[in-house]
Amino acid sequence: LIKFRDKREWKQFHKPKDIAISLNLEAAEVLEHFQWKSDEEVQAYIRANKKDLAAELADVFNWILLLSHDLGIDIVEASLQKIRINGKKYPVKKVKGRYTKYNKL
Repeated sequence: LIKFRDKREWKQFHKPKDIAISLNLEAAEVLEHFQWKSDEEVQAYIRANKKDLAAELADVFNWILLLSHDLGIDIVEASLQKIRINGKKYPVKKVKGRYTKYNKL
């Protein structure tokens, strides 16, 4: 991904703010696929449009990778750390089958 960007000399446009904006725009494009659809329509849509959804998710993922790279963040380690933190905030015995936010448990 970095080689792809560097060959095109796009790093000059990739300030953290701009990458964060692009990340959010791409995430909104993912949402657009589900907007106004019932649960049944969503399931049918996913089956029929999996390649399009995969491309949108890849866009989001790539912006995350670029931003974490540019900020010097090991995104895999950050993700694992966040899972550990969430495990403490949301212990299975308190939250299993519930969607209650940790500060309301």
